[in-house]
Amino acid sequence: MARDGRIRSEEVAVRFGRNLFRCRRRAAMSQEELGALASLHRTEIGMLEQGTRLARADTLMKLAGALSISPLELLDGIHWTPASSADGSFTISDRSLSRRRDGC
Repeated sequence: MARDGRIRSEEVAVRFGRNLFRCRRRAAMSQEELGALASLHRTEIGMLEQGTRLARADTLMKLAGALSISPLELLDGIHWTPASSADGSFTISDRSLSRRRDGC
């Protein structure tokens, strides 16, 4: 099966969701508490964590601010490899910032 942009976006959404879940749990917050601090509904937090929704830049900043972390923590393991025209691709790595330093 060809790896088109949609499949790559789904992988990115899942990885982002795992990162968000890990950071939220480390902060000892419920989805409701994080939603209130980030001005987002609890169901949106759940959809982001499940990887059924991908955060926009403004949502990324709200979440990072509410968790008192760098936005990079939420993007941990998500990489873009540039190439000419539409040949660029996302890669998802298992190495995480939290294993390299004190991240969430």
